[in-house]
Amino acid sequence: MAEHTLIHNQDENKYEYHIDGHIAYITYDNQNGVLHITHTIVPEELAGKGLAKILTIDVMNEIEKQQLKVQPKCSYTVAFMEKNPDYQRLLG
Repeated sequence: MAEHTLIHNQDENKYEYHIDGHIAYITYDNQNGVLHITHTIVPEELAGKGLAKILTIDVMNEIEKQQLKVQPKCSYTVAFMEKNPDYQRLLG
């Protein structure tokens, strides 16, 4: 899968990829610098390509770059954090 540009849609509290007319995204609720990840959504047309993982990695890297913390609330992100202990340093 080609690289995609991560878009931070602050008005809607989302990180997005725009791919072939579809939007894959992660939603969050910012609570005092801790991003509570609420949903990870990949459209059916883009499913099965590992996009949720790629998007989550990009979002985690952006959270770290912004010196924020994360609190996973959606099942995908909870599982991602369990499988990728390197990102647990971002838990807040």
